Amino acid sequence: MTDWTEPGVFEVAPGVHRIPLPLPNDGLHTVNVYAIEDGDGVVMIDAGWALDEATDRLEASLDTLGYGFADIRRFLVTHMHRDHYTLAVALRKRFGTKIALGLGEQPSLERILGGRADAQLSNLRGWGASDLAERWRKAAVPLERKSVEAYELPDEWLTGASVVDLDKRVLTTVPTPGHTAGHVVFVDTASSLLFAGDHVLPHITPSIGFEPSRPELPLGDYLDSLRLMREHPDLRLLPAHGPVTDSVHQRVDELLRHHEERLEATVASVTGGTATAYETARRLGWTRRQRKFDELNLFNQVLATGETSAHLDVLVRDGRLASSTVDGVVHYGAVTV
Repeated sequence: MTDWTEPGVFEVAPGVHRIPLPLPNDGLHTVNVYAIEDGDGVVMIDAGWALDEATDRLEASLDTLGYGFADIRRFLVTHMHRDHYTLAVALRKRFGTKIALGLGEQPSLERILGGRADAQLSNLRGWGASDLAERWRKAAVPLERKSVEAYELPDEWLTGASVVDLDKRVLTTVPTPGHTAGHVVFVDTASSLLFAGDHVLPHITPSIGFEPSRPELPLGDYLDSLRLMREHPDLRLLPAHGPVTDSVHQRVDELLRHHEERLEATVASVTGGTATAYETARRLGWTRRQRKFDELNLFNQVLATGETSAHLDVLVRDGRLASSTVDGVVHYGAVTV
């Protein structure tokens, strides 16, 4: 089987082509974007990161199909993370290509454009991770502020279960908040395809709630969005990271089981003595290898702490844990009667 990260153009359905694009110094290495033939042009699902190497790779891949950047009719973007969105912005500046994005991304995108993308600092302090917040402030916040120029508002906000009519197919936009508040997927019912973005990934679980404007219960939103996919017919999974697989339902079931096991482990940690999201994250194992928290790099420590908070808040909602705030830090404990 070909490694899914290998460069090339791969037809995954008639007129639908997977194009892996490189990522910079990223554990994922690659993001899949999809070119859908649409009359005498193409419609892109996601765009990639605005890097010279990714731009060149996309241009060469489209050329293989007989198209150029000027033939891209529009970008349909699953969410605003830079590996999906920023190359669309860069190409729009050159070619005027239209961009569509889920409406739920508007609060986070406006924070970025307003130079207020450093919300993670206050979040980290509230999670009991003041030392981690200080390291994040020194390393990441200056870079976040410089990234403002990579972002712009889209031409179109996608709302609800809207329909996208293409030349030979119809896509349905389905909001799937969780990974980000405005994440959407695109369903091609006639061809049994799901353009899943980061919502359903075949080998990993997406980060939850890492965004400038974090919703109240990002994990609750994500679990609801997974169950929503179970209400659709089983479709072929076209993910942003990982190989194409044949069953969305199978992977959704695996992800739901994973998060239930994670919720159980989180309860066990709190009842075993951890009080804050940071303390709990430090006790839990991470990745499929169950790596220790201190073995993670700074970025992944921030992700881990935020995800732990998301699990804790769902446990409080469900009455399995209680919470209180002391000096601005949220503490968790057993439910007392």
